[in-house]
Amino acid sequence: MSKRIFSPKPLSFATPEPYEPQSFEDPVAAVDALQALYDRNTTFLTDAFVSLGKNGSPDKRFRACYPQVSIETTSFGHVDSRLSYGYVASPGVYTTTITRPKLFRHYLKEQLGLLMRNHGVRVIVSESTTPIPLHFAFGEGAYVEAEIAEGIELPLRDLFDAPDLTTTDDEIANGAYEPGPGEPSPLAPFTAQRIDYSLARLSHYTATSANHFQNFVLFTNYQFYVDEFCAWARLQMAEGGNGYTAFVEPGNIVTPAGADKPETDLTLARLPQMPAYHIKKKGHGGITLVNIGVGPSNAKTITDHIAVLRPHAWLMLGHCAGLRNSQTLGDYVLAHAYVREDHVLDDDLPVWVPIPALAEVQVALESAVEEVTGLEGYDLKRIMRTGTVATIDNRNWELRDQRGPVKRLSQSRAIALDMESATIAANGFRFRVPYGTLLCVSDKPLHGELKLPGMATAFYRTQVNQHLRIGIRALEKLAGMPTEKLHSRKLRSFFETAFQ
Repeated sequence: MSKRIFSPKPLSFATPEPYEPQSFEDPVAAVDALQALYDRNTTFLTDAFVSLGKNGSPDKRFRACYPQVSIETTSFGHVDSRLSYGYVASPGVYTTTITRPKLFRHYLKEQLGLLMRNHGVRVIVSESTTPIPLHFAFGEGAYVEAEIAEGIELPLRDLFDAPDLTTTDDEIANGAYEPGPGEPSPLAPFTAQRIDYSLARLSHYTATSANHFQNFVLFTNYQFYVDEFCAWARLQMAEGGNGYTAFVEPGNIVTPAGADKPETDLTLARLPQMPAYHIKKKGHGGITLVNIGVGPSNAKTITDHIAVLRPHAWLMLGHCAGLRNSQTLGDYVLAHAYVREDHVLDDDLPVWVPIPALAEVQVALESAVEEVTGLEGYDLKRIMRTGTVATIDNRNWELRDQRGPVKRLSQSRAIALDMESATIAANGFRFRVPYGTLLCVSDKPLHGELKLPGMATAFYRTQVNQHLRIGIRALEKLAGMPTEKLHSRKLRSFFETAFQ
């Protein structure tokens, strides 16, 4: 006779006290209210978890929901036509769930303040109907004793909400989200649970906390750039910071301005998949460098997650294959167009979508090359060429029948090929993050110029430092621009969220 299995009696829900919606005309007060509500609800969940671990006999489920912020407009009135964000285009109710208000405090104050100013409306802080998963209530860096979970008799999913990946997606950012009849429209490109998902992934992939990430990001595909960046950042700290406040390495190892070594002697036993390094400024105005390794999959993965932090710009700074006979090793390539054969974004951003060059970024990069190299005008053309960069997902593309890839590269007028740049630019376009690419020619496979060990060492020694200094200088130039000018209207679709 088979054993009968009885399902347990459904448990009732325990929730925090109902939250009465509040109306605000001051963005600072609104963010304070969001923080208080978020802290209350996450504390409710974590305290319940610890309590259950002690008594082990639950008689109810526990649920607390994300805070949300909403506005309502009744006018079709136009705002300043030069704006790319900070307004809604038509009357209606707009809302978004909020997570980690402390991390996003400056961002939320700016976005809510623009809405209040541009539409003359108050914002409403309330409790959403979207549960906070227990996993995200603890926040990154939290340590949970195994004994606590082991002391709970029922599976955690029976007692707490878990991440719901069926509703955690990029439909809003992709322009595919359609509110149902009577539902509010989205106010922000990412929901709270989507953000929490990425914050957890960022910590995993980069071994640094999200609060260390800066608004200006460099991506590279070589460790040489990391070594040079670390040496430069440590020099800034030793010299008092030179406007920067701290340098953070994987493992959240901090060297403050004015120090010549980190605050701790601890080091990571091994580096993560895509280690991140941050030279910080007040208001997240510094620079983050991420070594993404090789390939479009890594490039998409890391930009998917960094995008939720709403950076002001990201640049690809790496090596490429030069495709023209006129190029020499060490020349620079400033991308103004992309051929996308990476395929990792085909489902989110069709290949027929053009990825335009952004004038502000292009000017900053070219100006930085001029400053660092000392060349300008016609002389600059000797070492830098502007043109199309092709990104491919096959590292050994040279081994295929040359009539295929070479013909396509020639028809597209490509001057360089790599495995990450178009992916990073396309995801910048998709997520409305200003992007740019400055590559350095490290080999010319179509012309028989391949890197040999000795050649590579000499090349890296003489070229990487200059290339990195150009990237840093370009981001410093972009950081000096007003954010409303940097976030180009080219990146906005027909139906956009108000939040940048």
